[in-house]
Amino acid sequence: MKIKRPKRQGFLESCAASDLAFLLIIYFLVIAGFNINKGFLMHLPAKDSARLILRDDLMRFDMDSEGKVIHDGETLDLLQARSLIQSAQNGNPNIAVIITIDGQALWQNVVSFVELAQDMKVDSFSFSMKKENQ
Repeated sequence: MKIKRPKRQGFLESCAASDLAFLLIIYFLVIAGFNINKGFLMHLPAKDSARLILRDDLMRFDMDSEGKVIHDGETLDLLQARSLIQSAQNGNPNIAVIITIDGQALWQNVVSFVELAQDMKVDSFSFSMKKENQ
């Protein structure tokens, strides 16, 4: 005796496709609430504002390909850079920090220096990449 088996329905013909679509919609709605921006919150000047920075107010740093921070030819670690910026801020609250980064430097080192400037509430902070011929 031959037993009749019910014919299998395809995925699109069954209710599973609509159930799956509904669950995906719910999933993305829930996940959208967890989307947190973990970028750097820095106060940027307004587009039309003109802010003059004196040459004496500039602190220039370089970051080499190994991630070492250099100021006036002297290699510094982050704690030394922090104390140098802090002493400059004590003498002049309008200090501007500029760092020029080698393209081969690890981005974690760059992020650490940017976090240092952010923690110290440096109002004027700028970073740029070194040109190939430098």
